[in-house]
Order: sequence, then structure tokens, then C-alpha cells
Amino acid sequence: MANLAGLLEQHCANPQTLLYRQYTDNSWRDYFARDVMALAARWQQAFRNAGYDPGDRVALCLKNGIDWVAIDQAALGLGLVVVPLYADDNPENLAWCLNDSGARLLVLENARQLDALIRALPALPAIVCLHGDAPAPAISACRWLPENGGSFEALELDENTLATLVYTSGTTGRPKGVMLSHRNILGNVAAALEVVSLHPGDLLISVLPLSHMFERTCGYYVPLKAGVPVAYARSINQLAEDLAFLKPTVMVAVPRVFQRFLARIEQALAASPLKRALFSLTVALGWRKFERRASKAEQALFRLLQPLVAGPVLNRLGGRLRLTVVGGAPLELRVARSFIGLGLNMLQGYGLTEASPVVAGNREQDNDPVTVGAPLPGVAVRVNQAGELLVRGTSVMLGYWHNPQATAEVLDADGWLNTGDLAEIQAGKIIIKGRTKDILVLSNGEKVSPQDAEMAILDDPLFEQAMLVGEGRAYLVLLAVTQESDERTLIKHANARLKSFSRWVRVRRVIALQEPWTLADGLLTPTLKVKRNAVYDKYRERIETVYRNGIRTV
Repeated sequence: MANLAGLLEQHCANPQTLLYRQYTDNSWRDYFARDVMALAARWQQAFRNAGYDPGDRVALCLKNGIDWVAIDQAALGLGLVVVPLYADDNPENLAWCLNDSGARLLVLENARQLDALIRALPALPAIVCLHGDAPAPAISACRWLPENGGSFEALELDENTLATLVYTSGTTGRPKGVMLSHRNILGNVAAALEVVSLHPGDLLISVLPLSHMFERTCGYYVPLKAGVPVAYARSINQLAEDLAFLKPTVMVAVPRVFQRFLARIEQALAASPLKRALFSLTVALGWRKFERRASKAEQALFRLLQPLVAGPVLNRLGGRLRLTVVGGAPLELRVARSFIGLGLNMLQGYGLTEASPVVAGNREQDNDPVTVGAPLPGVAVRVNQAGELLVRGTSVMLGYWHNPQATAEVLDADGWLNTGDLAEIQAGKIIIKGRTKDILVLSNGEKVSPQDAEMAILDDPLFEQAMLVGEGRAYLVLLAVTQESDERTLIKHANARLKSFSRWVRVRRVIALQEPWTLADGLLTPTLKVKRNAVYDKYRERIETVYRNGIRTV
């Protein structure tokens, strides 16, 4: 028997345990186990009053916080199925997920999205709004919830009971509902805690949305299991302030968070050649020390420079950060080298929603940022003849909701999940080479894995975002978000990073873009992956013009 709600129920014996810290009513407030259980119990009683049965779907479209946790735990405890939705997703996508899942209840942050949702999906489920007034057909949470819910309950469930439907953000096509059981997720939690240690006195800061399975498992279920408190960052824009105030020891994040930090550091250093040189020297020495190649003299110089150069930088991250776990997208080696060189323990991992989600991760005492580390305990991996990574283990999904055809395409009869990622396994560690579906085939038949090349190009700080195009063409064109306007300079910088690639992997033209690609403009997924088709469609005319004009001589 298993129930994810047991992660909260285990704290009944110690109701004074600090579990969460959240910015509420203009100040930071602590929430203890007793607070979360009391709130979850009220939601459970409301679910009972509404007549919800085990297996019914409850959709959450909320910002991170204790309400998200309490509702999730309440629903799971009664055997309901949680459908997490991105709070900043567009109404059409939300409507698709609601309709496909057959959710009986939608919990919204407020009524701001209500009108758009009604237009997108006339047959709405029951809707509860957490904050503010809730015009019909919605109802406000203060009216829907009973004053007292009694005791928090975690039913005994079969371990294969469906716990959640998580809709993959998808860079193309409609999202698919990944079915994860209580066993899937609990197995992943237990395996993750064998790899990454959480200590008494740790404080984890939550940055990614809880609708992202990486954050939900690693930033919510894992620390709840370990009894380590979590502080909810107010927003990405306020993250620097929150880090300075909260002084966390652990952070789970996507690479983009650290790319932004590094860009700000480089911008601050740009005006002083001396400071820039000292920063580069410190990083280089720290990296050599990390690789165990530093001489005694180099180690001594690093010990001298580290508090002077690295100290102020790490203080901007709160000054106590001892561990960062990075996943959800490939980590540029330049970013990893910079922060590891400064002395920050940065571990890259790998996973996908269909595996609950963590498949592999680097270890604190065995870290190679070129790889995504070794598989978690209980996870088997292999590479098929096409070079695709296959995964099998307790955490692999039950399948896709109401989509047996899509399930059969990725999950075979022996339980092997085809991740769709190209990979190599070297000395037991996984190196991700790119996505199978993203392969570009040039007009001469040569194949290019664009993500590999894009990652190499992004190692140059001149480029903020990058995407290669060239399907069916004679050569590659680079779309780049950059502040540099000279195309010849961009081509030279890009190709300097591609010297180790096959001769046909070279940039012949660059389309320079100053406006970054964002979630709001539909060019990034909620997990900050580039929507390749959407970017291509937006700049289709410029791409066609560039190809018509031909190769530019450099």
C-alpha cells in the first residue's frame, strides 16, 4: 500500500516541524506541519461535501505556495487524481487539458482567467478561486471550504493507483497526459534521496512552478519526505532579493536561472578589465582545482582569490548555497564551469515527465558536468541501435491518458521507455546528444543534431538564445538573440564554437534578434524549452529571405 499523502501524514507526530516559508501580506511567514495538515483537512472535507470519489480529477492552476501543497496532499490522500496546470499558460491550452482530463474541479488563483476560459471551454468544471471575488460560475475558496476539516486522512491505496495526470508541455503538437502512480513518484523520491543528501538545517528555495514535474518531485516531495523546509520565491524577477533575504542552502533550478545570473555578472564586470581578468583567473583556477589538476601554487592562489572574487558573487546567491541541482534543459558547460570554478557545487541531472521525472544525476562526490551523471538506483538505461536512450524502472509512467497509440510508440511490452533523446553511456554516465525529432537533414543528406550545436554556440556569451534551421537546405542558418548587430562577427563567433563538429555543421548566415523568446509570446514552453516550430513560423519570412540571398562571405 502507498499514498503520496503519507509524506505529510508522517509529520503528525511532530506538528511543530517547519515545512514552508512564504511571502504573505507583505512579510515572510513560517508554516509548520500542523498548519499545512489543518488546511489540507479542510480541503478534504470540501471534497467529501462535493461528493468526489477516488479517481476523480482535480485540476490546480495556481502559483507555488502552501495552498498548492495542501490541495495536492488533500486530493492525493483521498485517492483523487491531481492535474497540475501552469498558472501562466494560455486559456486555449488550459481548456484542452481540462477537457481531455475530464476534471471535475478547477482551482484557480483568482478570477482573472475566468472569462477567457469560459470562451475557450463553455462546458467548464466546478471552479474555486483562492483569492478575491469569484463571479459565477466560480465560487470563492472562503465560501467553499468548511471552517474545520477534522483530521487529515491518507487512505490506504494500491501502489499502482493513479496519482496525477501531468500534461507534457510539448514543443510541438497537443500536450499528452502522463499517468503517474503513487508508486512511480514515491520510488523516484526514495531513489533521489539516495543520490542527493539533505541535511538538518537546510533550507531549499523553490523557483520553478510546481506544475513542472522536476520541481514537484525534487522541490516538494523530496524535501517533504526529508523534513527539510522549503521557501517559495516570489518570482524570477525578485529572485535576487529573495536569495539575499532567505539565504537558502539548496536550490533546484533550470539552467536559464544561472544563465541570467552569469549574464548579470559579466555585464557588471564589463567596465573593468582588471575585475574581468581576476574573475576569469579565479574561475580557471577553481575549475582546475575541481578537476584535481591544480598545482600547489595554483591552489594557494585560488585560496587567496576565492574570498575576494568568488565570495561577493556567491553572496548574491545568499552566501549559504551549498548545493544546486540543475535539470529540465541542457546545462551549458560555460555556465557550469563558471559557477563550479567559483566554488558552488552544481549538479546536472536528467529526466522526463514520463519517468516521474528523474532518471540520472551527478553525485556530490562524483560530478562531471559534461554528463548528466549515472542512473538513479533502481533505474536501468540502455541505448538502442538508433542511439536513443531507453529507460526502465519503478518510476516509469503507466502510460498516456486515453492515448494507447502514443503509449505504444514510446513504451514497449518489457517496460522500456523510449525517451526520444540521443545519448551515449560512458563509464556508467549518460551524455545527452540531442532530441531524435529535432534532427535536421540537410539537402545533401547529412544529419545535424541542432541542440548539440546550439549548446556549443551558447558557450559564447555573445549569444543569449540560439536556434539552428536548415531542414532540406544546403546549409545552416542561425537565429540568435544577441545585442551584437554585425553578422560577420556573429558567424565567426558561432563557427569558432563548432570547430569540433563535423565539417557540415557550420553557420553560413545569422539572423540577429534583440527581443528574447519568452513564454508570454508563445516561443518557449512553460519549462523554458524553445518551441522550434513557433520560432520558425514567426521568422519564416526572414529565414526565406536569407536563404534566397545566399551565403555571405566572411
